[in-house]
Amino acid sequence: MTRVRTAAVAVFGLRVAYGAALIVAPARITRSWLGPSVEGDATQVALRGLGGREVLLHGFGIAAAVRGKPLLPWLVISMAGDLTDIVATFAGSGGIPDDAPKKTAAVAGGSAALTGAVLAASLSG
Repeated sequence: MTRVRTAAVAVFGLRVAYGAALIVAPARITRSWLGPSVEGDATQVALRGLGGREVLLHGFGIAAAVRGKPLLPWLVISMAGDLTDIVATFAGSGGIPDDAPKKTAAVAGGSAALTGAVLAASLSG
């Protein structure tokens, strides 16, 4: 497997782990992002759904990397998810902890940058 594909598997694997954590312990994982509202059952339903999507989408990305299939669609989807998290957090910043938008921009932005680096490497090589 090429270095780019190995890097993609690593990035996708981190996202699968994050998704699994959201499924298992949604409130614990997202309390600093969403505040006390994460204790509600309805919010945990949505967070578990988000976690399931993370696991599935990035699991398919891992499968594509391992099988030598195109990485571009999976890398773009991953970056888009990070960027929509940032936009959604800033748009809903009235009901979440004050520092959540900055933290989300740092974490999701870092993830998008890492994914973007793998994307750029896959397109150039």
